[in-house]
Amino acid sequence: MAALVAEMPPPLAVNGNGSSFAQDPSTSVNGTTTHPALILEPAAFKSYLLALVPALLGAPLDELEELFDADFDDRVARFSTESGGGIYVSKLKADLEIEDATQQFYSYQLTQQLTYTPHHVATVALIKRGLTLDPLQPLHGQLQVLNLFGGDETPYESLHAVVSQGVKAWFDAFVETRGGAKDGDSKMGIPATKKKFAELELSLRHLQQNVEIPETHLIIHPIIQRAVQEAQATGVRPNLSLIANKTLNDSTFLNALQSHVNIWIKSIQSVTKLTRDVSSGTASQEINFWLSLESALEGIESQLRSEEIQMVQDCLRNAKRFRATVSLIADTGLKESSDEVRKYNILMRDFPLNELLSATDLDRINDSLVQIFGHMTKKMRLSPYPIKRCLPLVEAISRDFNDQMLRVLTTHRLAYTPYDAFDRLMSTGQTTFRTWDEQIKDFTNVARELTRKRGEKFIPIKIVPAHAKLQERVRYLQDWRKKHEQLAVMTGPTKGLGTSKEVGDIDMEEEVKEAYELIKGIDILDVSDEGTEIWVTAENAYNERIARVENQIISRLRDRLGNARNANEMFRVFSKFNALFVRQKIRGAISEYQTQLIDSVKEDIKRLHDKFKTQYRFSEAYHMSQMRDLPPIAGAIIWARQIDRQLQTYMKRVEAVLGSDYEYYAQGQKLQQESASFRKKLETKPVFEAWLMDINRRDLGVSGRLFEIKKLRGGGFALAVNFDAQTITLFKEVRNLQWLNFQVPHAITNMAKDAKRVYPHAVSLMEAVRTYGQTLDLIENNKGIEMLVAEHRNDAQGKVAQGITLRWDYFVNAFDTHRYLPTPGIDARDNRHVQYVRDFASVVSILQDKTNTLIDVYKDIMRIVEELSTCTYTAAAFSDLLGKIQAAIDKMNLEGYANLENWVADLDNRIETILLARLQHVIVLWCTEFQRNDEESTARREAVPSRDVTNKRRDKRKDDKHVEGELILKPIVHEIRIQNQVIFLDPPIEHARQTWIKQLHDWLGVICNLRRIQSSRYEIGLQMSGVAAVETTYTSLLTRFEDATLERPFALIESKVQELRDYVAKWLRFQSLWDLQAEYVFNRLGDSLAHWQQLLTEIKKTRATFDTSETQKSLGVCVIDYEQVQSRVNAKYDGWQKDILSRFGVKLGNAMKEMHAAILKARNELEHHSIEGLVGGAPRRF
Repeated sequence: MAALVAEMPPPLAVNGNGSSFAQDPSTSVNGTTTHPALILEPAAFKSYLLALVPALLGAPLDELEELFDADFDDRVARFSTESGGGIYVSKLKADLEIEDATQQFYSYQLTQQLTYTPHHVATVALIKRGLTLDPLQPLHGQLQVLNLFGGDETPYESLHAVVSQGVKAWFDAFVETRGGAKDGDSKMGIPATKKKFAELELSLRHLQQNVEIPETHLIIHPIIQRAVQEAQATGVRPNLSLIANKTLNDSTFLNALQSHVNIWIKSIQSVTKLTRDVSSGTASQEINFWLSLESALEGIESQLRSEEIQMVQDCLRNAKRFRATVSLIADTGLKESSDEVRKYNILMRDFPLNELLSATDLDRINDSLVQIFGHMTKKMRLSPYPIKRCLPLVEAISRDFNDQMLRVLTTHRLAYTPYDAFDRLMSTGQTTFRTWDEQIKDFTNVARELTRKRGEKFIPIKIVPAHAKLQERVRYLQDWRKKHEQLAVMTGPTKGLGTSKEVGDIDMEEEVKEAYELIKGIDILDVSDEGTEIWVTAENAYNERIARVENQIISRLRDRLGNARNANEMFRVFSKFNALFVRQKIRGAISEYQTQLIDSVKEDIKRLHDKFKTQYRFSEAYHMSQMRDLPPIAGAIIWARQIDRQLQTYMKRVEAVLGSDYEYYAQGQKLQQESASFRKKLETKPVFEAWLMDINRRDLGVSGRLFEIKKLRGGGFALAVNFDAQTITLFKEVRNLQWLNFQVPHAITNMAKDAKRVYPHAVSLMEAVRTYGQTLDLIENNKGIEMLVAEHRNDAQGKVAQGITLRWDYFVNAFDTHRYLPTPGIDARDNRHVQYVRDFASVVSILQDKTNTLIDVYKDIMRIVEELSTCTYTAAAFSDLLGKIQAAIDKMNLEGYANLENWVADLDNRIETILLARLQHVIVLWCTEFQRNDEESTARREAVPSRDVTNKRRDKRKDDKHVEGELILKPIVHEIRIQNQVIFLDPPIEHARQTWIKQLHDWLGVICNLRRIQSSRYEIGLQMSGVAAVETTYTSLLTRFEDATLERPFALIESKVQELRDYVAKWLRFQSLWDLQAEYVFNRLGDSLAHWQQLLTEIKKTRATFDTSETQKSLGVCVIDYEQVQSRVNAKYDGWQKDILSRFGVKLGNAMKEMHAAILKARNELEHHSIEGLVGGAPRRF
């Protein structure tokens, strides 16, 4: 038993001094006892020892009494109260002479200082877990017990067991319980602690393996010893005068000295001739042997240089016994051996073997191999260490390497490790083995070279590695586990092979798991004959179970491939289950589908050939590259690389169909060759070299003036930037080629840097010039805004005139000072040129913005102006449109457009023209409306055919009203009234004239009263006295009619007034009915019946004026109501007519009587005359 630990320690705390102590309730943090008056009772400690020591040391109780001597209580008190430390119970052999040699006696000691003697058997160490012992707590919770063995052998074996199986194992167990706190472990130094434990374990193992070099102690004669001591006491150098002459000549003394020298020679020869078989043991033993041998030889040399040895040699030389002194130097071989060992130790000293032996993971093992062979190849050139010994040394290192690999790999329990961790571990192991192979190659080359240089006997430089079987097993395990994992994944629920289960099918996922369980029960890293046999047996059992799974997989794969509708679905199946094709049985089962898919891949590659033969310039990629600002050479290289990637994709399809080793198949090999040939054609390096030659031929410098004047084909000149577009292309080519990892020559790179430095300014200028030209075209196409942007245009032209004298050289030599604010330290000239580019771009940008904004505003204004000719004829409509125009003008005034006053004046003239036309149209429409009622009245009296014309006119009026609004003249009603026997018109005729003129003025005022647009509403000014104010309305439009348009409505009014007056006059004539006297009328008529008859006819005719059923007379825009006077005039008229008619009857009767009398008289006279008397006679008249 190496160590006994009573129980797990309580949590540890740290005091102010950094010492660890158990945090006990009876102690404070600083380690002082809370019960200072309480001290551990010695009796309690004695009882503890009597219970513990017999079990650990096998001591009877009666022999332990010697532990409890008079000082026992003091020792216990100091041990319990003093900070730190421990107490030790030692078992020693008793050195007694007894007759029975088989009986052995032992003694026991209790000490606080640990010592080691050859009589030591064992020691029990009692170590306090805290700073002091608390008497109130049980001792087994406060003490740690450790058993240290002694004896004849060295204590290295027991210490190695304590460290490796006790302390280190307990530390590892504690760390592993902390789980995944890897980052925290690194910060806390746990990996470094593990490494220290491994180094300590390794050092103890080395101490066990070291070959003991015998210590050589040269015997000194007592007389010589005394003489040297006397010399040292007196402070003089030892010499022969210190020895009596008699003694110097005494043969017995000299013979004794010579005998001693012979013994010295033999002792030294036993060391100098010491050697070991390098092929046996470990590499560390070989290294430690030479290092120890050098120390031993140095010890012998040190003794030979001592004063005692020198005095012995002087005594022998004084006695003329030179043979002994010469033999001491020549026969021992000390010098040669020392030189040889020192040279050998050039290789052995600082040999990094411990890095390998103390490595705790594979990465450190890999690093240690590089260090070991790097040290050997370097030091072998300096050290004459025989190559013949180097080879077994490397094989010994291989054995250590094999043991360390096994130790690291075994700790991971590979069969139970998840596949990802297993694969990483195996890959790291393979990398470590490859590192060994690479280092062995370098070592072999160095060994052969040194063999030739040293002229040593030829020996075959061949290393038989002890880890070869382990390396092969690791490689095989990685491939085997990969196949198993692929099969497990494919049969799992995610891939679909193990989801659908038919009648008679096995559970593939479960079957694979059970097959793998057969492997978990064996040591898969055991490469011994017995271990290999166990592995083969387990693998055969595994393969038997996997064979059933493979048969079911083959069935389902063939079903899927048979149900695939096209080649793409087959490719998906092959790519999805490609991992299974490493199994020969599965590969052979689906081989019939491979030919079909390989033909499909051939067609795809053929189309890729056709695409390449089309050439880049004629491909769609070329146009896309131009859209993405890719220069031609870089675009062609990218295009070729895209084709190359597609070709690689197709070859991956071949790999998906045939497997990763497809190049071993006839079809795969052919496709691989064709692919390699095609990829040579896709090589982009010749394109790059041709571009370099072309660039070197050209002179693509950046120089000359900023601007140039170009003559256009159609005539005229244009401003352009004097910058070659190829220079921009050069800069872009270099940038993209460098991104594509091409090495562009320094000269071209400098040229591109110049172009890059100028590029921002050149692009800015080119863009500004292009924008300037486009803006001028816009101004040219919109003449109406030309005067408004004249100021900004002049600014741009001034900047062009300023830049005509500038040159590109200033920009090439300038640095990026424009990125910072101007400071006094910056070159003013450089800053001026850079600032010019910014100013020119700013001026052109302002011109463009102003122009674009103004064009939009101008178009809106023109649209509104056009609406003035078609909008509804209302003051609100006109005011709204003119308000919008005025708002746009105010906006332009605020934005500071030049010549706004003149532009507004021209716009106002245009508006006046439109408004004048609207006025003319309104006047015509008013006149038409004024005459409308007359026409309608006339139409009522006309025949039916005339209605069509009337309807057309009405439709036309409707259209006019739609444009001009509701232009309706309400008729004026006049009433003919009689009052106090006086007939009069109410209202009078002048009221009609006034109303009609007012209505006309209202319609004209819709336009004439509009406010004029103004350009200076935001201008501050004073109207000086005597200065006429600016006209604010459009009243003056009435003075601008060129024809009699304005006179016509007034003429119509006067004509209508006259018509009204004439009609009213008819009614006013009836006033005479009341004014005239009957006698006056009768006297005027006299007795003339003709007059009377004429009067009656006129009375009858005049009666039609009022003798109607109507009560009013319509004169179009005027209506005369005569209802009130109609009856009274009719009655009065009837009276007058009756009186006149009766008087006329009297007159007529009288006339008739007179006529009858006359006729009767004439008849009578005629009757009295004869006919004969009338013949020939004079005519008669009656």
